[in-house]
Amino acid sequence: MRTGIILCGGRSTRMGQDKGSLDVGGETMLARISRLLGSISVEVVIVGRRDQAAVTVHDAVEDQGPLAGIAAGLRASKTDLNVVVACDMPLINPRVLERLASMIGDADMCVAVNDSHASVLCGIYHSRVAPIAQQLFDSGERRVMALLDRVDVKRVDAALFRDLDPQLNTFKSCDTPETYAAMVARL
Repeated sequence: MRTGIILCGGRSTRMGQDKGSLDVGGETMLARISRLLGSISVEVVIVGRRDQAAVTVHDAVEDQGPLAGIAAGLRASKTDLNVVVACDMPLINPRVLERLASMIGDADMCVAVNDSHASVLCGIYHSRVAPIAQQLFDSGERRVMALLDRVDVKRVDAALFRDLDPQLNTFKSCDTPETYAAMVARL
């Protein structure tokens, strides 16, 4: 059993409008990601700002980056295993995420590495990471990548998922109008 956690508390400044409300194939980006995560999770937790209607868990401190959202989502989870995804990743493939989850083993986190970049905003987290993420945030840290230095992380080559997702779209985000247009074109 696992929980899907969607991080959507950002201000979408590069996009110029709320990314979660953008249309992707006839549904909002947030609704699409919720549906896809829901197909492999017992529940979906949406973490964001207080002014966002679809949010189920609010960021304790708004506009401080995804680290606080990860901590809040993991605390709200009712399962040990969690799939954490940013709300601007509409091309996630549930089968890729299931395979990634099956690879975590005893590690605290499991993330794919694509072009030497660890996809921390599309990864698998054990709930036990929540207090560590919160401690980092409370100490003034805002970078999610700092979390990788504090927990046991299994890094998996993203190429292992090409049989399910040849272009590795699961790990791609769209945070500008240009990347959004390119993603919509891929559907």
